Amino acid sequence: MTTVVFIHGTGVREPRFGALYARTAQGLGALAPHVRVVPYPWGETYGAVLAARGASIPEPQGGTSRGPDDADETDPWALLYEDHQAELALAAAGTGTVVTAPGAEFPDERPRRLLLRLDDLAPELGRGLPMRAAALARSPLLGPAAAALDPDELARLLARALAAAVIGAALDADAPVLCTGDVRDAAVDRIAEALGATPDGAGRGLFLRTVKRPLMRAGSRAAVRRRRALTEAVHPAAGDILRYLARGADVRRGLRDLIAAQEPPVVLLGHSLGGIIALDTLVLDPQPAVELLVTVGSQAPFLYETGALPSLVHPQPLPPHVPDWLNLYDRRDLLGYIGAGLFPGRVTDVATDSRQPFPVAHSAYWDDPAVYRAIAARLP
Repeated sequence: MTTVVFIHGTGVREPRFGALYARTAQGLGALAPHVRVVPYPWGETYGAVLAARGASIPEPQGGTSRGPDDADETDPWALLYEDHQAELALAAAGTGTVVTAPGAEFPDERPRRLLLRLDDLAPELGRGLPMRAAALARSPLLGPAAAALDPDELARLLARALAAAVIGAALDADAPVLCTGDVRDAAVDRIAEALGATPDGAGRGLFLRTVKRPLMRAGSRAAVRRRRALTEAVHPAAGDILRYLARGADVRRGLRDLIAAQEPPVVLLGHSLGGIIALDTLVLDPQPAVELLVTVGSQAPFLYETGALPSLVHPQPLPPHVPDWLNLYDRRDLLGYIGAGLFPGRVTDVATDSRQPFPVAHSAYWDDPAVYRAIAARLP
């Protein structure tokens, strides 16, 4: 039986690690039943904490972190994750005076009723869909938007708003978002149908044509708004990598001890900083039991090229005792790098596409079937 040691990335702590580990073990086990996935929750013991409760973090100020010249480069979903009612506001702003015949139903009455009846029919997006649907039903923007759009367009707009609200809330809490773009879009279609849209998918992606440019120019404040969440003690994503680069010996020692307790063959599967930890451990201390290194969304190649990798400095070659290296990266993940050009013949890079914007793309690997297929195909 092959043992896969799963090494998480920056900022992951319980209970999120347990959910991430379970999803990874399930996804890999479905394709490779002979595999046993063993967790290495290094963050609990060796991860960063803010000793002074965040005294070093300035409070966010007003303004935007982006300029108008950056607008066209942004994925519209990324902006909806920041303000899930942005598209609704744009639709509402285009309305004029609407006259409703006596006794007739107002355009927003039916969508409000359907919003209030929604249950948790898209758990893959995250938690809280019924609560956010009820809040959206109370939005003052719904009335004018309903007057401006036909019912099918409105249902799809509201479905996108709800998906963005759930995912955006997870991002604001700095929780990992594990759904791909395909999973998100399928959930949006399901929600739209529950809100009265025709089940043919004709309206999918409509906002890209109708409101992309004004939505882009709304600006982005996410980096400033989430600055404290990124570094506070409960989820120190920024601090973990800094602490590891400064004092990483303990976390590598813990990984070596875990490897020694397993029956070979062993595979190291590292996400993000977990891939750096795995590579450094293998370079600095040969592990004969390890037959494959798998890195996912990892910065190890970038740190090597810039001279910041603790175990190896460019242009030193990868030592012969390091096993085969499979490196997966999403083209939309700004924290995923490639290694084949740096280590010719030693690294196999595989591109994936979750169809999620960054930073969601950095955690969406674990809901992407292509990731599990690529790993399972290389397992000993």
